[in-house]
Parts: sequence; C-alpha cells; structure tokens
Amino acid sequence: MTTITTTAHAGTKDAFLRFAMRLDAVVSGVVGLAGLALAPRIAELSGTTPAVEYSLSAFFVAYGIAVYALSRQAYVRTPGRLVVAGNVGFTVAAVAVVLAGVWPLTTMGVVLTLGSGVFTLVMADLQYLGLRRIR
Repeated sequence: MTTITTTAHAGTKDAFLRFAMRLDAVVSGVVGLAGLALAPRIAELSGTTPAVEYSLSAFFVAYGIAVYALSRQAYVRTPGRLVVAGNVGFTVAAVAVVLAGVWPLTTMGVVLTLGSGVFTLVMADLQYLGLRRIR
C-alpha cells in the first residue's frame, strides 16, 4: 500500500496570508520580467533612465522570488510581518519619490510610480488581514 503525505496548508489559519504573499510574489515577478523586457520604452514614457528601470525590474523579480520562498516556510507569521513592513515602506518611498521630484517624471511616470505604491499598499493590507486571521 502506498501512503501519500502532503504538507498542504489549505484550510489552516495561515492560508490567506500564504495566498496574499504568493499573489504579491507572482504579480511582482511578472511585472519585473515585463520591466526587464521593456525597460528602455518604460524609461522613455516615464521620464527615468533605462538603468533605473532595469534596476527596479531586477529588484521586482528578486523580491517576487524571495516572497514566494518565504510563503513556503512552515511558519509564515514573522516573514508575513516583514513583507507587510516592506510593502508599506515601498508605498511611502513611491509617494516620496513623486513628491521630492527625484526624477523628472512625466505624467505617465507619476501614474506608474503612484500605481505601484497603491498596489503595494493593497498587498500590505491583504497580508495584514492574513496575519490577523492567524491570531
């Protein structure tokens, strides 16, 4: 007789946090890959440089891989807190970049930067809700 054991976490209290972290990881990774492919065009539209776009895109890919790996840990409460803090920090940084005029952003650049801040804030909120469900 064959016994199959799995470590599926569906149905546990941390399932929603794992889902939110994985959603964040996948979307960030896909956006990063698209950014790597389209960096010169995005730079032209946004008012930044291709080097900035390549750097941000590479960061998004690395972030996506890291968060996905963290979501697979046996206990995700502490990694979840770190990811929430990172997302809130990214949101604050996105708004600060626009307000401080770090780059000569075009209207599209402002929309893309603030849009990324909104996305990370929504992800932080979903992940926070997942943390609350664990309690």
